[in-house]
Amino acid sequence: MTIFHYIGRKPSGEIHTGEIELPSRQEVVQYLRGKRLIAVRITQKRATLTSWLKIRVKPDELIAVTRQLATLVNAGLPLAQCLAIVAEQAENPILRQVFSGVREDIRSGETLAGALRRYPSVFNDLYVNMVAAGEAGGILHLILDRLATFLEKSGALSRRVRGAMAYPMVMLMVACSATGIMLWKVVPVFAGIFSDAGMALPAPTRAVLALSGFIKQQWFWIIAGAGLVIAAAFRFRNTERGQLTTDRLLLRLPLIGNLARKTAISRFARTLGALINSGVSILDSLEITARAAGNRIVCAAVLESRRSIASGSTIADPLRASGVFPAMVTQMIHVGEQTGEIEVMLSRIADFYDDEIDVSVTSLTTVLEPLMIVVMGALIGGMVIAMYLPMFDLMQTMG
Repeated sequence: MTIFHYIGRKPSGEIHTGEIELPSRQEVVQYLRGKRLIAVRITQKRATLTSWLKIRVKPDELIAVTRQLATLVNAGLPLAQCLAIVAEQAENPILRQVFSGVREDIRSGETLAGALRRYPSVFNDLYVNMVAAGEAGGILHLILDRLATFLEKSGALSRRVRGAMAYPMVMLMVACSATGIMLWKVVPVFAGIFSDAGMALPAPTRAVLALSGFIKQQWFWIIAGAGLVIAAAFRFRNTERGQLTTDRLLLRLPLIGNLARKTAISRFARTLGALINSGVSILDSLEITARAAGNRIVCAAVLESRRSIASGSTIADPLRASGVFPAMVTQMIHVGEQTGEIEVMLSRIADFYDDEIDVSVTSLTTVLEPLMIVVMGALIGGMVIAMYLPMFDLMQTMG
């Protein structure tokens, strides 16, 4: 999607200007025609860090306005009035601007889903398709309420996973920082003392001194090399092969891999179940779920299921063949397909794996906390001991 700045003129000669996020200039021209505007000038706006930050909306803010919109629609108010109230009461200025634009599109004859689709940075495909299904079925307020609940559960899942990884990452950063400071500032002081004393140094001390000297002499190349490695890793990750490789590796990692697999399965089941339950077609639901999976291996398995459905087969068989989904999951999906209650089975799978994620997060934290303490103790304590070994030898000689 690209942000375009447009200048349009009404048949009466009145000039209108604004910005819109659409895939191409032709889409902008069609948008202006829908608003009965003649395109005078359309220019592509350059993306900047500021503009990138401006289009970010917190999940909690989106949940709040979605729940509020559901309540207003259920109260029987006209949709344009509901959107005006939401825009007026939204605390985030970006949401106020977005819902004001959506209201104008609605008043021009656009559907709510079509208006929301013009803001993909705020409303993803899942959001738009569920709204479209709600409009088609005449149950928009139910779909919006269901969508808010889905966003709440998805946000809670993401927070649990991030919380599980925060502690070990902080501990690792502290350990690396402390080790670097000691090698950069503390060890050279001992090196000068040992050099003046002309002492014979044990092997651990010589190794630490050599590492400290190497870092002080080659610090520029070390930083440059680390930067190149990180840049190469990010570039590789952005390739098709890199995403498949890293996602496959993530699922195979001890401890973390199990949590990543359960998270992907929970997200898959809850997303697919919410879409099907809202009346979105099974093929569209699988395509949207694949894009929202967060793991390319899971995405490939879901897309294979979509191809299987399109050819008249089942969802469960390709998922079982992928090796990513446990037998319990594929069996429950198979039963859901046979009984016509697949959305119920998917909801149960998501709830089960949400509980499993809580257990995995607790277990992971329990294991990683002492492990990181041991790592920190080994790094820092090892250097301290290495620096004091010559002094111990000197004291024994003098004694």
